[in-house]
Amino acid sequence: MEIIAGDIGGTKSWLVRVAENEGLNHPPRYEQVYASSDFADMGSLLRRFMQDAQFTAPAARMVLALPGAIRGRQVRLTNLDWMLDADVLQAEFGMTEVRFINDFEAAAEGVSTLTASDCIALNAQAVENGGVRAITGAGTGLGLAWMMAERDGQYRAWPSEGGHIDFAPADARQMRLLEFVRDELDAADLAAHVSWERLVSGLGLGSLYRFCRQEAGAAMPAETAPDGAAISALAAAGDAAAEAALELFVELYGAWVGNVALLYKPSGGLYIAGGVATHLRQRMQSPRFMAACTDKGRMRGVVETTPIFLITNKRLGVQGATRVALQRLQ
Repeated sequence: MEIIAGDIGGTKSWLVRVAENEGLNHPPRYEQVYASSDFADMGSLLRRFMQDAQFTAPAARMVLALPGAIRGRQVRLTNLDWMLDADVLQAEFGMTEVRFINDFEAAAEGVSTLTASDCIALNAQAVENGGVRAITGAGTGLGLAWMMAERDGQYRAWPSEGGHIDFAPADARQMRLLEFVRDELDAADLAAHVSWERLVSGLGLGSLYRFCRQEAGAAMPAETAPDGAAISALAAAGDAAAEAALELFVELYGAWVGNVALLYKPSGGLYIAGGVATHLRQRMQSPRFMAACTDKGRMRGVVETTPIFLITNKRLGVQGATRVALQRLQ
């Protein structure tokens, strides 16, 4: 039997075609990455994938990792204006089973598929066998999940929507940042809830850049929402506000990761995923990141003893979704 596994994101969607009898370690029969914005809905994306992958018969099963809270069989995605219905997809494509999982549940499952070459140690501490693991990461949004080993030693992943926790400023500049982003949300007629995801994400980098220009007394950019790649290019070209925005982003990311360390005490490893971190790898390896991460007052020692890794494997989410498809659905 053949299976479709996918990691669906606000920016890109990664789909694979695998054979159930070939197992997780066998290369997919076909895989492709698509720009999510090129498609009106999940159905049109799947039709394109099945055409590209040259399916001659329906896949037996499908597991899709999705950005957003998974409740039941219908899901409205975060940061992508799609509504997915598992029963509709199952009927339309003639599959026996369709299952949705949270994107960071898939990322957590993917941790078990990683090798030593897939990670960089940001805080090289001893990993406890069977210890709790946590994974977080900034992409289009900010994801968070944790993992606990069961009696057989296999880890089970638990998703969360922790990235939407209220942002907590740590100093006077961050207080001004909070007010700046809240004013932007009010002006855009959006709910003025400033979460960590509003700042520590690809979307948040645009806000940080505009804030840093305001702090410097510079005019607002003509482009209302420059993305992370554009801001990195501006910094490389000597734009002081862009450089300040990237430095601020690394500080905030470090503070967030330190919070995750305190929340879960992940002696089995705290893993950082997401496209933003891999693009900013050198900055994530800088002393600035770990200084912000460990700046936790009396609890500093908890973070200092937490093994923290940056995942460099770009296939993490789809590997996790494939793992679920091959193991959980059997």
